[in-house]
Parts: sequence; structure tokens; C-alpha cells
Amino acid sequence: MKGQFDRLTRHAEHVVPAAELKAKLGLGRPLRVKLGVDPTARDITLGWAVPLRKLRQFQDEGHVAVLIMGDFTGRIGDPSGKSQTRPQLSKEEVGANAEACVAQLLDILSEDNLEVRYNSEWLESMNLEDVLKLTSMYTVAQMLERDDFSKRYADQQPISIVEFMYPLLQGYDSVAIEADVELGGTDQLFNLLVGRDLQRGFGQEPQVALTMPLLVGTDGIQKMSQSLNNYIAIREEPAEMFGKIMSIPDKLVGQYARLGTDFDDQRIAEVEKAAVVGGPGAGQAKREIARGVVAHYYGSDAAAAAETQFDRQFKEQAAPEQIPPLSLMTPSMESASTSRASWLSWDSPSRGPTLAVLSRRKA
Repeated sequence: MKGQFDRLTRHAEHVVPAAELKAKLGLGRPLRVKLGVDPTARDITLGWAVPLRKLRQFQDEGHVAVLIMGDFTGRIGDPSGKSQTRPQLSKEEVGANAEACVAQLLDILSEDNLEVRYNSEWLESMNLEDVLKLTSMYTVAQMLERDDFSKRYADQQPISIVEFMYPLLQGYDSVAIEADVELGGTDQLFNLLVGRDLQRGFGQEPQVALTMPLLVGTDGIQKMSQSLNNYIAIREEPAEMFGKIMSIPDKLVGQYARLGTDFDDQRIAEVEKAAVVGGPGAGQAKREIARGVVAHYYGSDAAAAAETQFDRQFKEQAAPEQIPPLSLMTPSMESASTSRASWLSWDSPSRGPTLAVLSRRKA
């Protein structure tokens, strides 16, 4: 049992409480492991893939993955880590994003022991009495314990009641599917703990909260986000994916190795050390990570081809292949150019070599 616990908590930031997870793993039944994803954009990024890969590890150990597509909560917008109220998306926008995301899930998750649920199943049907019962289980003081809310309150930045509702609705998802474990990023810890409290309030055993570190984006500063355009999508072309990983700052090598690859601890330590030293070694470390990530999603042949293309473009200073021809001339310009070319190619001993001959010599 200790081996399974160690494998499932590897690289996790928080396990709250760890003793309960050990006890749940000893129950002798598959656990229901929840991960909620709000489809606020269409691409699954390497950042989103971090908890998704952890969910796959639970699947590989025989547990049931319950993926919640937040088609209802996605219309509100998760305020976690935000300094201001997020704009709300329409039902149609969220639905289109959800459809695009679901198609990419099986790039990471197994079809076996997988449930994909939409939280509009239970949230859309709630009436006012249900909502009031839910809100009675949490206080404003408890909400203000959350770091981002407390900072905004201290700075006199507005916090809408809708934003207070978000953790309650996400927590109610855990009640609806009777989660044993909930996964999320470190910025989700408060929401996951709200889920524990609500489960107790509804007479259920509280879930264990397991969070993973947030993958920093290619800018090297903020967490990976499509809205910040610092992301790498799991379905980007292999060469594009390889090139973006090569562009990350050296300081991110260790994090990308831990959260984006299947490297063992020794290999992670080696690439991280090489990045700290800097120089050519840091570049080789990033190559290893780029190969590992691309191979994970596309296979080793695609990873090798992506590296070759990267070298062709950036190391050997060659032009990329398959550049379409582009004419900058209008038909009238082309006609005039043809006339001038006829005149310039006229060969006369007094004029010396023609323009065509000079061009050949230059080449």
C-alpha cells in the first residue's frame, strides 16, 4: 500500500490529509477520483495536463477517474488567483469549448474506468431553496480566509457574490458524484477544502484534497494560461511544441521535467543540475525535456523529426521547409519586369557581361 501511496503522491504539493488517503487506499475498492475542468478555452495545455496526468496515474492503479466538465461553473469563471472579477462566458461559448476539450482528453486519460460528467446535470436544476441551503453552510468570514479574496478585500477591490458562489458550486460537485479524492492545482486548495466541508454537511465521508504545482508558462513568470498566450497545447504540431519548450528559461527545466515528463528522479536531478550550471548543458537538458514531452504525445519518431526540424531552422540557420511561394508583383508590374529583363539580357561586347551572367556568377 505504501508503494501505491508514494506513486500517487509523487510531485504533489498538498495531500490533505495524507493519513486519510492512506486509509482510503486500504479500503479494497476503487476510489472515485474527481478532477474538475472549466472549459473556458478550447485547447488542453501542458499546464492542464499536469493534474490530468495525475488522474491517469490513479486510473492505472485501478481507480475510477471522474472528470467534471464545468459547463455550468465555467459560465461564472473561477476567481482563484484573480485580482478582479472575471468576465462571464455564454452557455454557447462554454459548450463549444467543452466539446473541443473532451475530444482531447483521451490523449491523456484511458477510456477504461472513466466517467465524464457535466456539472449542469445537477447545478442547472437547483432552485432557490437549494441555493440558500448551500450558502447557509459557509460564512463570509470563511470565504475571506481565502488568500485572493482577502487581498482584494484589503485593497478595496470589488468581490461579487457570484464569486463567493463559485467555491460552493465546485464543492457541491464533490457531493453530487460522491468523490473520495479531488485533484487540482495549488490555487484550488481552498475550493477543494470547501468540498470536504460540504460533503460533511451532506452526511458523506469527506474527500482527500491533492494538489499539483502550477506549471509556469513559456514567459517564465506567470502560470501557463491561454489568456496570457504563454502556453503549449498538447495538440500543437510536434515541431512547434519542441521549439516552444526549447524557448523556456533555464530556471524552468526542473519543473518541466517533473511535471511534463515521465523521467525518473535521477534523470530529473541530472537535467536540473545541468540547467543550473548553464551554457551548452542547459540547452541539452531542454532538448531532453522537449524530446520527452513530444514523444509522450506523438511518439519517439515524431520527437526525433521535430528535433531535426528545430536544428535545421535555428541551429543550422536554414530556412524552414515547405515555404509557399509569394509574389509581390501585380500583373502590370510582372509585364514591365519582363520587358526590362529582355533589355537587360541584351548581350553586347561594349556593355560587358549581361545581368543574367552576373547573377549566375554571384550564385
